[in-house]
Amino acid sequence: MALPDALTRVSTDNDEQLHNVIETQEKRKYMLLYATGDLLKAGQQARENARTGIVSTNTSGVAEGLVQANMICVPREWAYDVLLYAQRNPKPVPLLDVIEDGGYESILAKGSDVRTDIPKYRVWKNGELVDEPTDVLDAWRDDMVTFLIGCSFTFEAGLTAAQIEIRHQTAGRNVPMYRTNIQCAPAGRLKGEMVVSMRPIPAARVADAVEISGRYPAVHGAPVHIGDPAALGIKDIYAPDYGDAPVQIRDGEIPVFWACGVTPQAAVVASQLPYAITHAPGCMFVSDVLNESYAV
Repeated sequence: MALPDALTRVSTDNDEQLHNVIETQEKRKYMLLYATGDLLKAGQQARENARTGIVSTNTSGVAEGLVQANMICVPREWAYDVLLYAQRNPKPVPLLDVIEDGGYESILAKGSDVRTDIPKYRVWKNGELVDEPTDVLDAWRDDMVTFLIGCSFTFEAGLTAAQIEIRHQTAGRNVPMYRTNIQCAPAGRLKGEMVVSMRPIPAARVADAVEISGRYPAVHGAPVHIGDPAALGIKDIYAPDYGDAPVQIRDGEIPVFWACGVTPQAAVVASQLPYAITHAPGCMFVSDVLNESYAV
């Protein structure tokens, strides 16, 4: 049965807006700073390790100096909802690239394949997690639209350079991530709460951490909360919803919380999306783009 004219116009308008965003992202590649030499090889090797199954773990500290990205792929009929969700919630869902249905190479890395170049994925049906494969070639559909979202692993290099310890890296663990009581702005059929990542920071260095991360708004920027986790609705900081539990928060350290690109996965669950593919928390797409491309 044909759609009513009004609905047809809405669908067409949404497609045009999505296409305009994709065109804008494509043009942006001429403004990005791409790595060369050994750092370029490090990014390529990280993707190759994921593609061949050599690595299926988190990417914190991998190819430092290169932008990392979260991912969500949805059928085209849901793509406008995700686009609008990102635009209304730029802190947890800052868009770096949108790949139109039928494509899987990102402007962030020449020759990349988002179906294979992430260490571990998640496949969702009707809001439920059904698989965690190391590639999604079998789960892929031709109508999938891919969104790559900034990741706080990107600015960790700046914290390390300032001699601020990244505790989960030191411990060889994944960053702890938590669902919060902060509700994201709903968009279309999508709703859900913000997810945050946490890093313990010495009290004397918190201002430095805020300043350094604040230079990178495209990868979540400055923290959304500093201090008491209960204010975010987190009951037990040692029981994260995603990632690994923090090894230790020492005396004189303060838990600092950043918006997290796992937020769309919370929306997948809350909105019961019929079908979606995401990265597994902590397992990112490592690009060939220098962090400084997104510094302000």
